[in-house]
Amino acid sequence: MSELLPYLTHECRRLFIFNKRSPRLQNLFDSITIPAQSIQLAMPSRTPSCSSTASTDSNMSEQSPKDVPPQNEGLADPEKAQNHADGQTSGKDEYLVEFDPEDSDNPKHWTQKRRWAITSCMGLLVFSVTFASSIFSVNIGVVEELFDTSKVTATLGVALFVLGFVFGPIAFGPMSEVLGRRIPLFAGYTLFAIFQIPVAVAQNIATICVGRFLSGFFAAAPLSVTGGALADLWDPIPRSYAICIFAAGGFAGPVAGPIAGGYITQSSLGWRWTSWITLIMAAFFGVVSWFIIPETSAARILQLRAAKLRKTTGDEKHHSKADAEKITMDRVVSVYLVRPFKMVVQEPILALMTAYMSFLYGIVYLLFEAFPVSFHEERGWSLGNSQLPFTAFIVGIILGAAIMSYSARTNFTRAYNKHGHAIPEERLPPMILGAAALPIGLFWFGWTSNPAITWVPSVIATVFIGLGCMVPFWQGMAYLIDCYGFYSNSAIAVNTFIRSFFGAFFPLFTHGMYVNLGVPWASSLLGFICVAFLPVPVCFYIYGARIRQRSKWVPTD
Repeated sequence: MSELLPYLTHECRRLFIFNKRSPRLQNLFDSITIPAQSIQLAMPSRTPSCSSTASTDSNMSEQSPKDVPPQNEGLADPEKAQNHADGQTSGKDEYLVEFDPEDSDNPKHWTQKRRWAITSCMGLLVFSVTFASSIFSVNIGVVEELFDTSKVTATLGVALFVLGFVFGPIAFGPMSEVLGRRIPLFAGYTLFAIFQIPVAVAQNIATICVGRFLSGFFAAAPLSVTGGALADLWDPIPRSYAICIFAAGGFAGPVAGPIAGGYITQSSLGWRWTSWITLIMAAFFGVVSWFIIPETSAARILQLRAAKLRKTTGDEKHHSKADAEKITMDRVVSVYLVRPFKMVVQEPILALMTAYMSFLYGIVYLLFEAFPVSFHEERGWSLGNSQLPFTAFIVGIILGAAIMSYSARTNFTRAYNKHGHAIPEERLPPMILGAAALPIGLFWFGWTSNPAITWVPSVIATVFIGLGCMVPFWQGMAYLIDCYGFYSNSAIAVNTFIRSFFGAFFPLFTHGMYVNLGVPWASSLLGFICVAFLPVPVCFYIYGARIRQRSKWVPTD
């Protein structure tokens, strides 16, 4: 019986410290010091329990330093010391390689400075590819005249690039699971930059169309990988701020493209230099990011660590979870092709949010044709000056990012701290605000577009349009991620697939619609559709939790 006393004392002390049940008993056990050797000698025949070790380590990693009493810091834990040696963690498989609780190779344990640098560089890569998607819009008139083609055919230079966003994620999604984030990111980004060259030297419209589609296909790499990389780096609350950088890059890029492209095209450089400038910018951002962005996938890092252990020890038993989870053709078909479409049919949240977000995405690319009609054709501004109102759209993006950050810092954080997990509906108040701002901006823009009225009201209205596109889109994206958790990749995949079609085809009918209906009624038509979508975020804010309870695709808390 006396031999059991040290062991029982140690176990009771761990129980009360980690579960914080009774301060009085905790103080009692804190006053008892049991050497680690005594624990080991007390029960020589006992084998450390894998499940209890994993649970203890998990609790320790979740506690902040102030939650763990100082006297516990030096407590010897033979189970932890044994099972975490050489990068291994406890588990039924002693050769399974996992992270230690405070492992410096874990991306979430990297310094704040390093993670923000990585996030910023990824935002620049996203900005670069979205910039390229829209800069060609200013070339439509020139290409139409140069190659003697129709307006719709010339517009394919924009439409086919965005169409590449439809099919790119099908390739880069599975690649980012098998090869990690870094290889697909830079492989796709490099090819995106290279395919600027055929467009720059094209002698016919077919070369432009093929070059733009392939460039858009490979440009999908940063868009497909960055979301997962942010999840690798950040916990839910700080990730809300990181998404603002991703969002700003994703929306500022398409708007900045026509501004720069307008002045490049009307200058002595000519329309071909819109591709050369894009190539130069992409090369610069790519080289900088190459030295800053490492591999961020925890699964891939552990896979490489296991491979290194096998090489150094000569023992082929060392492995990570990713080594056992191989990507097969059946999995690609069921997970990446079938499941997303099954979800969008079965899930009302996903279906309505995808419809609304697709319409918003279409509006963004529609504006690249609408603004030239209003400012270039009707007001008679030069090609370059007619793109300047897009700067007001960027102001709206900045305001939208501020609103999103404020919401994340207040209501979302309070709800997270109260419940211990993300409450998806707390993403929706900013979305409701943005959903109301967008139709206001569209009506305002349309009915102040008459050349007899000063340009100032139309430009101010563009601020509301920018805010109304930015906030609902990205808050909707965050809402889907919070709703579907493990299945969010499938939800985002089908969302990207559908909305990219909207972004590709909206520009094809925009010019005709704005010329035939006129700027006021064409903009009003869009505004009325936005009003019809306004109840969507309101409905989910009120009833979303009940709807999620009935879903088989929503993880249980």
